[in-house]
Amino acid sequence: MAQMPAAETKETRLLSKWEAVAVRYEELTHQLQDPSVLNQPALIRKLNKERAAIEELAQLFNVRCDLVRQLEEADQILNDPHAGTDLQQLAAEEARVLRERRKAIEERAFGLLVPKDPRNDRNTFVEIRAGTGGDEAALFAGDLLRMYVKYAERKGLRVEVVEASETGIGGYKEAVLLVEGKGAYGYFKHEAGVHRVQRVPVTEASGRIHTSTVTVAVMPEVDEVEVHIDPKDLRIDTFCSSGAGGQSVNTTYSAVRITHIPTGVVVTCQDERSQLKNRAKAMRTLRARIMEAERAKQEAEIAQDRKAQVGSGERSEKIRTYNFPQNRVTDHRIGLTLHRLEQVLDGDLDEIVDGLRAAEANALAAET
Repeated sequence: MAQMPAAETKETRLLSKWEAVAVRYEELTHQLQDPSVLNQPALIRKLNKERAAIEELAQLFNVRCDLVRQLEEADQILNDPHAGTDLQQLAAEEARVLRERRKAIEERAFGLLVPKDPRNDRNTFVEIRAGTGGDEAALFAGDLLRMYVKYAERKGLRVEVVEASETGIGGYKEAVLLVEGKGAYGYFKHEAGVHRVQRVPVTEASGRIHTSTVTVAVMPEVDEVEVHIDPKDLRIDTFCSSGAGGQSVNTTYSAVRITHIPTGVVVTCQDERSQLKNRAKAMRTLRARIMEAERAKQEAEIAQDRKAQVGSGERSEKIRTYNFPQNRVTDHRIGLTLHRLEQVLDGDLDEIVDGLRAAEANALAAET
């Protein structure tokens, strides 16, 4: 049997998920009206929270169902040989409008159905570093810093310059911004990569166009690691204490050695005469050591992620080009070109960011 086209398969899957959400919404509505639930405040809060989270999708599904019904009625008129020409023309126009509305609603719903990056709402660090091009690259790094500050302000986000190394002529060798607020990482994550600028530098006397680059890395702020230790992952050994401690030190098995098997972290405690106290102390130490190991692992992953984002800063690795003579900005990942460079550098990044987020959503939808 021939396979359905990928796009059709994706749409069918999303429609099925959408319908399941609408069904679940109705189930929750009925549950909240159940007398046996009304005297359980904790359950009511839980059900209300789940219902509120899917309310928009459920309402959109009901609107789509109504539009499909109206479309069927319009199609019946169009296919009726006894219907007059005027009536069929009206039905054709109505069908066109209904299809446009259905498409808009489906796009909105599919966007809500696509899995979200759980890091999107985190605060984020934005690192800007001058690449190839010397002073001109540093000057453009300053332009990007100001562009990002203005864009963040447009989105109601707070910006703090954490670190900056200025060149003395208005440029920056490097700068690190901390952007705080809901959705910060989601708004900035697509800025990671090599940004290329083509313009006549202020220091160029002959009027030649130079090409320079700036690298940008974007990293979500890392939360404090919460360590969960599964008792099944522990090997606990007891043995006689050694050293000072009185008569019973070498005769009771009060010392404790705990091994965390997944990480290989080993902690020994024999300070207390009580095995129970030694075990409690050892577990506190174990948690701290595992937390530190996990934090180091996360930092290594972030460093690797940053390296992957910025590459080597060569001109050929560009994600976006800013061409001053042509008043042009081109994002090479989605093939989007805008001829309003000044507005973009003034923080008007919405069209570019929205396009990149839509491309990300489509890619995720294809995997759903």
